[in-house]
Amino acid sequence: MSKAKLVYICSLRNAAADQAGQYIDYKEGQRYMKSPLEYLVEALNDTPLGQAYSLEAVIYDDDEGSPGDRAKLAEYGFRCQPGKKWICPSGLLVQGRDLDGLMHAIPSTYRRHPKGAPERVAGKSAFERSLLDKLTALQADVVVLDGLLIILDELVRPGSVFHRKIVNIHPGITRIESPYERRGAYATLDALNGARGKKVLNWETMEAVAVPPVLMTGASFHYVDNGIDSGEVIADALKTEIDPGDTILELRWNNFQRSLFPALHQGLSLLAGAPPH
Repeated sequence: MSKAKLVYICSLRNAAADQAGQYIDYKEGQRYMKSPLEYLVEALNDTPLGQAYSLEAVIYDDDEGSPGDRAKLAEYGFRCQPGKKWICPSGLLVQGRDLDGLMHAIPSTYRRHPKGAPERVAGKSAFERSLLDKLTALQADVVVLDGLLIILDELVRPGSVFHRKIVNIHPGITRIESPYERRGAYATLDALNGARGKKVLNWETMEAVAVPPVLMTGASFHYVDNGIDSGEVIADALKTEIDPGDTILELRWNNFQRSLFPALHQGLSLLAGAPPH
């Protein structure tokens, strides 16, 4: 039985914000912040997932020509380099291959233009065409998004070659009917505020209202559609207790370990019909 070809797409700047691949302050000590990509590599190397999938490429959309991206990646850079932090250990192998050799940049340069500008709209379309060309050349069967800080449009529309082949791992419950629902880019911060009895109504002004505290959060593995974390859920996990005194990185660490990694593993297993971990 041939393996499904898996392509992983992320934003390095999101991983850098998590301090991925580094030790973070955690309560009275430190803990290693394993990225979802590093977890996936280990799972492909050491669990039945490796019998179902072959990791073909890791694509990132960060733009070296963007001052904002350069600032966010000042300590990491845009590739693994001596003396720089990186999102995974240097020399990490996945299924016998050098992970760094599988990294490919397809910069989302359209973000240099203001929202709504014609150049941004055209650039977004060109970016998605570049992704389409790369995914087609790789003969991708499954595409996993992790912390990709953009919304895909053309690639996930019904009728597209990759419709229902692109999935996302999200650090929050995305089922709209759930009392633990946390969609969007601020999912973890939303959950932390919720544990403190606060609901932020506007993330620019930080206008907020008091709400009953919610002391749990989780993660969802879902198909990607044209909305914000609104696609059909394949697997989710609600296993992360929140201490209202947590820092954002402490909660991220807990949620990765307790909910996000299990949801990623279960979701990929369900897609492949692979044995559970």
